[in-house]
Amino acid sequence: MTANPLAVVRDRHRSVRPARPSGPSRQDTQPLVLSTHAGIAATLAAAGHDVLIASTRSTVRDDPLGMLRRIDHRNLRRGVRYRVLFPDHARTVPALALRLGSLALAGAEVRTVPDVPADATVVDEAVAMLPSESRDGRAGGVAVFRLPSVVNTVVELFERVWPSAVSLMASDVPDGAGLTERERELLTLLSVGCTDESAAARLGISVRTVRRTMSAIMHRLGARSRFQAGIKAANSGWLVRPEGG
Repeated sequence: MTANPLAVVRDRHRSVRPARPSGPSRQDTQPLVLSTHAGIAATLAAAGHDVLIASTRSTVRDDPLGMLRRIDHRNLRRGVRYRVLFPDHARTVPALALRLGSLALAGAEVRTVPDVPADATVVDEAVAMLPSESRDGRAGGVAVFRLPSVVNTVVELFERVWPSAVSLMASDVPDGAGLTERERELLTLLSVGCTDESAAARLGISVRTVRRTMSAIMHRLGARSRFQAGIKAANSGWLVRPEGG
């Protein structure tokens, strides 16, 4: 059985360790290890024309490489091309499917394959970010490589997997992926005439939480009003059917 070529990157990188400070002559051959999301976002913000993302994740757990940040949407708005690769299972995980659908709607090319065996992000075919392990085998941040041989290897392997992946469009996101059960209950109560106060009492939450939740729902649905949010949710079949209905 032929191994997925991205596995080569994963296995080869297991031996990478954080580099000690070195002189200018070695700055491109040794990886810079980032441990903060801000550092990773800054690297992405410097993108000029394209970004490749391969993620093994099918959950929304904290993942420095595949978490999909605001900077990704800002880059898309200014014309940076994004190609994003996730496991097929990500399509069935509501929160992650919503994020991927949002990226697709913003203009990213999102595809999935049965298994993505390695995590990697490449910026402008000049910088490769790979997960780094500490000496005890635990997650040690993200190693940033600028060595052309490393970057080219990651790009080449990504390109081998990409053609066989299946496109994910915003319309492919399953019904209900955008809302939790509690959010659907709240929208249903408000759609049948409940006030913020009565809805809060029915759900056992504060009025402030009701208003904050509705604001978040409107943003995610792209609705300008509660009425429009209710219409969009109803058309998608996201509202809870009233008892006896």
